[in-house]
Amino acid sequence: MEASGQSVKRGHAPVAFTERSVPVKIVLAGVLPALVGAVAGVLLGVSSIAYLAIGLLAAVGSFLSGLEHENGWSGADRGFVAGAVYGTSLLLVHALVGTHATVALGSFPPALVLVTALVGMFLAAAGATGATGADRA
Repeated sequence: MEASGQSVKRGHAPVAFTERSVPVKIVLAGVLPALVGAVAGVLLGVSSIAYLAIGLLAAVGSFLSGLEHENGWSGADRGFVAGAVYGTSLLLVHALVGTHATVALGSFPPALVLVTALVGMFLAAAGATGATGADRA
């Protein structure tokens, strides 16, 4: 609280996704998830712990990406797309590398793309919702 009785917000608010340039949006919502997914695709054939660790990193990134959105719906849109890109690149790189998966991918591995898209959607929406709730306080 300042001497005037008004509280002062401290910290750094992220730049709104809508205010970013198109190339930056492409990098943040497409290229970055593709790169992280590619690393996960390689790690899938190397170590289950490393694969799960990169998945956790991707999940944290998805939640944090929601902070750049004004509401849960726009965060969900971005998270769904980024999650689908992540899952697709994971499976493509894993197939290209040709190693045996250290983690079970189920009987229909392409379903992983839907799973990663939905998880990304919910995490980014949660980040956006948390950000808007904190801004209202």
